[in-house]
Amino acid sequence: MKENITSELSNALKKGDKERIHTLRLVLAAIKDKEIASRSSGEDSNISEDTVVSLLKKMVKQRNDSIDMFKKAGRDELVEKETSEIKIISEFLPKQLGEEETIKACDEAISITEAKSLKEIGKVIKYLKENSSTALDISLASKIIKEKLQNL
Repeated sequence: MKENITSELSNALKKGDKERIHTLRLVLAAIKDKEIASRSSGEDSNISEDTVVSLLKKMVKQRNDSIDMFKKAGRDELVEKETSEIKIISEFLPKQLGEEETIKACDEAISITEAKSLKEIGKVIKYLKENSSTALDISLASKIIKEKLQNL
């Protein structure tokens, strides 16, 4: 995935797309930072695809949080900038599961973990994180699980 992002940066440099160049450099810097952190903790310096995907999801989440703050402050130009960065970063994320597939995964996780109340939501989400693909949107799954456990 890192190679893919690097080649996209190279294409953006050739085209002179400043916004894309800026965002892809941020992504590559975050990946490099993660590699350095794993190297200093004694792990392999090459990080896995899953780690890159989780890093990209984190970057998208940060930008969504920024958008909320910018909207409250009336900073529309910054909202546009963050939105375009999200679009660029999202190009490298795997396609997320649809709502139906997420509901099925949540139902399965609830039955396997035998959760009976809202107090056990953490157990169900932990199961989903450990046993589902990176294509699962955990925030959507969390909302679905909460709704289902409240209705039990």
